[in-house]
Amino acid sequence: MNKLPSLHSADDLQFASIEEAVQSRYTEVAQRGAQGVSCCGDSCAESASASSAATALYDRDELDVVTEEAAAASAGCGNPIGLSEAKPGETVLDLGSGGGIDCFLAAQAVGKNGRVIGVDMTHAMVDLARSNARKLDADNVVFKLGKIEAIPERDETVDLVISNCVIALAPDKDRVFDEIYRVLKVGGRFVISDMVVTEELPDAVRASAEEWVSCVGGADLMIRYLGRIGRAGFTDVKVLSDVAQQEDGSHWSDCVHSITVRAYKSKSS
Repeated sequence: MNKLPSLHSADDLQFASIEEAVQSRYTEVAQRGAQGVSCCGDSCAESASASSAATALYDRDELDVVTEEAAAASAGCGNPIGLSEAKPGETVLDLGSGGGIDCFLAAQAVGKNGRVIGVDMTHAMVDLARSNARKLDADNVVFKLGKIEAIPERDETVDLVISNCVIALAPDKDRVFDEIYRVLKVGGRFVISDMVVTEELPDAVRASAEEWVSCVGGADLMIRYLGRIGRAGFTDVKVLSDVAQQEDGSHWSDCVHSITVRAYKSKSS
């Protein structure tokens, strides 16, 4: 487990590792989501109300097919399933599935003959997602407790991997992309929304637990992030969207971007 290199605020001092900080924040997000109240704070897509958080990323017709609790627990930075062109009958895996919003949208796309698997390392999120699935009678969706660095799925069993502002939270991103490559079928693809930066962040930002759980402290340089994807063996890497985040007054904040990227596990691999 990677240790935080420096803990420099009162909030940071309660955490011994990045994982502990992330689990604490997203347990709180899940608890708020269960009450139909969106998370509040400085996270990449958090806001004061469920409607303002979710409607920034999803169309009204998409929100109409999920529960209020799933929308309220949304803490992403994009809409990967909206750009994935998921097909009927496919198996979709969502890494860091949270309250399940992207899983339920994927379930609509793949239909009854398809399958959707959500993986999250936070107990409260998995509990919330399973509750949401029962409310929606989403029989083709299953949620599992697990880490994205060790995906609880067999080799070459998934057609499409999605993720929404989660890999930025992982200290070992190379391991995550290796795991995505492992579980994808040959010819399969991923569509991932995530936070990246266009220049190196200050050491103080990288060292802050608060910035990590806000999807910023762990945001990789875009060129390095895309390089990791290629190193893992993926081909046809394409950035589908690239949105600079709103400046918060910090001298470094204008380098933070939300991107959605697609890549394939080559048929010749």
